Amino acid sequence: MTELATPRKIQPRHLDRLAIVYIRQSHPQQQVKHPESVATQRRLCERIRQWGWPEDRIRVLEGDLGKSGASTVGRDDFAWLLSEVALQHVGLVAGFQINRLSREDETICRLIKVCCLFDTLLADQDGVYHPQDFNDRLVLTIKGLVGGVELHQIQQRMQHGRLERAKRGEWLGATPMGYVLGANRKLAFDPDEQVRHAVRQVFEHFERLGSVSALLRHFRDHDLRLPIRGPAAAAIAWRRPHRETVRNLLRHPAYAGAFTWGRRRTDPQRAVAGRRGTGRVALAPQDCAVFLPENHPAYIDWERFQRNLQRLSSQRRRGPEPSPQREHVSLLAGRVFCGGCGARMQTRYSPHLRYQCARQALDYGEPACASLPGEEIERVAAEQLLAALAPASLELSLAACQRIESQRAELDRSWRLRLERARHDAQRAFRQYDAAEPENRLVVRTLEGQWEAALQTVRTLEEEYDRFRALRPATLSAAERRSILELSQNLPRLWNSPSVAVSDKRRVVQLLLEKAVATSDGSERLELELHWTGGCITRHATTRRVRRWSDLSRYAAILAEVEKLAARGLRSSEIARRLNAAGHRTCRNAEFTAQNVRQLRSRKAASQDAR
Repeated sequence: MTELATPRKIQPRHLDRLAIVYIRQSHPQQQVKHPESVATQRRLCERIRQWGWPEDRIRVLEGDLGKSGASTVGRDDFAWLLSEVALQHVGLVAGFQINRLSREDETICRLIKVCCLFDTLLADQDGVYHPQDFNDRLVLTIKGLVGGVELHQIQQRMQHGRLERAKRGEWLGATPMGYVLGANRKLAFDPDEQVRHAVRQVFEHFERLGSVSALLRHFRDHDLRLPIRGPAAAAIAWRRPHRETVRNLLRHPAYAGAFTWGRRRTDPQRAVAGRRGTGRVALAPQDCAVFLPENHPAYIDWERFQRNLQRLSSQRRRGPEPSPQREHVSLLAGRVFCGGCGARMQTRYSPHLRYQCARQALDYGEPACASLPGEEIERVAAEQLLAALAPASLELSLAACQRIESQRAELDRSWRLRLERARHDAQRAFRQYDAAEPENRLVVRTLEGQWEAALQTVRTLEEEYDRFRALRPATLSAAERRSILELSQNLPRLWNSPSVAVSDKRRVVQLLLEKAVATSDGSERLELELHWTGGCITRHATTRRVRRWSDLSRYAAILAEVEKLAARGLRSSEIARRLNAAGHRTCRNAEFTAQNVRQLRSRKAASQDAR
């Protein structure tokens, strides 16, 4: 560092304070690839000692190594430096270059202003500057601003180069699972057949099962793994599938053959200070800076990719979309809408299943629209679903047989591919063992152990494969086919069977029914409007339970009928029989009994006495 400033700028009052050497590099890779830069910055301590600062008054700040100077977020050493200057504890702040202190215009100007207020010197490899001197402050400000311009130019050159590569469809970043980089720098299918099969299984099972949770349970039950390629091209590690790994795989447009660049941008208004990576907004593939459909081989078509995105968005736990339903409880959760305001009704499970609409109460403080019993709504919907499925029962049973056999064939293929890889590894271990010199026992013993371990792996997989084939043969037996056909001939019995999970019933509902609109006028009358897939709408009327007798729509007519029959001298049991024959029901949506008739007559008498 060449000394250009005059020693007169360094006064005894400055020597009585601390001298701070601030060291920073922009990226962790620079610490590995450019260690000489750190060593050069540390040599500033020697020059500061020559200027008169004792060893114990020199502080070296290295906590911001590997952090960008474009922002002060996460740079704790720089924040500590500003606070020490404001406390008049610092006489000199030294850096290799002024723009090493910060590449943000606002931050470097604030630092210069603070140093000017509290009489703190600044130094770089060109000399010492006193911010209270106008000429020195002008030079410092220009150097700081030039650092911001330099950062912009560097980023512009880097981004322009990446953008040009992106426009050609060349892959940037980590290669997605199931792909490798081809000779033209575009994605190509992984040459490993087992890897390709594992990726295709994710899409096929998600299409069939309908949710990430069900997909993960299927992989867990059958001990299926996903491939992770290591740094070496030939190294493949098979890991248990993670939820986020599966979700990212299903949401990545690369598997539909599309190349995108700029899928995530940072919104400064959403960024949280001190939390790196916040404020990122995911864009639709078509809204990205570069969107090239059919750029490389695809595992699925674009329509299927869009369906997967829609299905994933409908399973979010927060937001306006329906959340994942509880198992073994509700059949139509997330698909029941209020006929009054049109909002999605909430599902309540305690003490009984109910659908409630509280949107107006939540948004505007108005009374809740409705609270309807879920059992009656789901009963009507189930009856209509079974009626719609009845003509196709035989076709569905045959399709179920074919689907089960195809699933077993996929699992059998996965086992065969695992066996093939294990046998290949055993053969390679034998060739390495056979090629070694017999006299070199140090090497031979190691290779022999590896060969034996590979043979043991093959033997274990063969035994597990035999057990799998014994429990689940590739084709269905005659008894299994007969059982499926018998069950399909009686759909109501199959639907109500305890062995059928609610998740399976929901899958049928999701395929056939878009939504159910429930409307009630506060009485026992309940109207249900079913919107079927394809645009057909059917309307159904039913009755429900109400809390009070007065809520019944025909309450006055029932009272008049009871009084008329009682005046004729009929007993309560006979009056109840005639009311039931006329189609009347109680507030509990049940048939009348003699006790109900007596209860109504006592209510009538009590109301007359009150008058």
